[in-house]
Amino acid sequence: MLATLIHGPRDIRATEVADPRVEKPTDAVVRVVASCICGSDLWPYRGVQETKKTHPIGHEFVGVVEEVGDEVRDLRVGQFVIAPFVVSDGTCVNCRNGVQTSCLHGASWGADDQDGLAVPGGQSARIRVPWADGTLVGTDEMPPDALIPSLLTLSDVMSTGHHAAVSAGVGPGRTVAVVGDGAVGLCGVLAAKRLGAERVVLFSRHPDRQALGREFGADTVLEERGDAGVEAVHALFDGVGPDCVLECVGTKESMDQALRSVRPGGHVGYVGVPSGGAELPIRLMFGGNINVAGGVAPARAYIPELLPDVLSGAIDPGRVFDLTLPLAEVADGYTAMDERRAIKVLLQP
Repeated sequence: MLATLIHGPRDIRATEVADPRVEKPTDAVVRVVASCICGSDLWPYRGVQETKKTHPIGHEFVGVVEEVGDEVRDLRVGQFVIAPFVVSDGTCVNCRNGVQTSCLHGASWGADDQDGLAVPGGQSARIRVPWADGTLVGTDEMPPDALIPSLLTLSDVMSTGHHAAVSAGVGPGRTVAVVGDGAVGLCGVLAAKRLGAERVVLFSRHPDRQALGREFGADTVLEERGDAGVEAVHALFDGVGPDCVLECVGTKESMDQALRSVRPGGHVGYVGVPSGGAELPIRLMFGGNINVAGGVAPARAYIPELLPDVLSGAIDPGRVFDLTLPLAEVADGYTAMDERRAIKVLLQP
């Protein structure tokens, strides 16, 4: 079967590897229907994060269960499933607390589990899923093809945008600004509107992303950055800024933009994977009573909440995919996202 391997900076290859099999009684094998490339995959692709050895890559996929281990109880062969971007057992204290991303027995896609067994990457044709009951979320019926892109977003970007909004305290009547116009930021706009935000502002300089942001619910788009961006967003909200800001990039500049944009006493929800030296300026936060919360989104906790709205068509986050490629052409997908010719690339086996 084909699987995507990263060998080093800008060296992504679709490679023939052995088919996966059930290794433990809690495993399942899933045939991938769709996977995708994440903005965070670009950090090792660009060399910002070191690739010490060749390994599988990718952490977002949906598919159909082909085989289950003897101890799998909640899933059946033939069932459609959504895979969150980390593996979790569903039973440890952190999972019970709704923080499956800190599972005591968890693992990352493309790494090794705690017993040293390789966990495949999400950009593959088939995948062995450890702790299948705790990791995967199944649907009652096979969804129509038209819903596959939106269901795929639940594995990461829609859940992550939702986490930013929840962490920032977005709710009815709140005003919101979103820093970042990638797939997570755009899903953050959609999440904010879903949670009842009164007004949403999106920072964006790219016409295609601006257009989708408006369709997702952004009331205003600002192209300014830095001091000019702070001044512009403050001017929209009584000269002091919005109640909530979603930081969806992960750089020093994006965090600075978020912290200086929010009103005194407001909330920043951060979900951008830290890259580029982002730090929290305690004096600024202290002086403005600025609240900061967020981190790695526990997608496994959010998928059951978001799933009904995707199945009903109430939200359509799959529109962030603007390029679809066969898995064999995955390297072209990385190039397209790296060059910002695509917001997010969907891969089909």
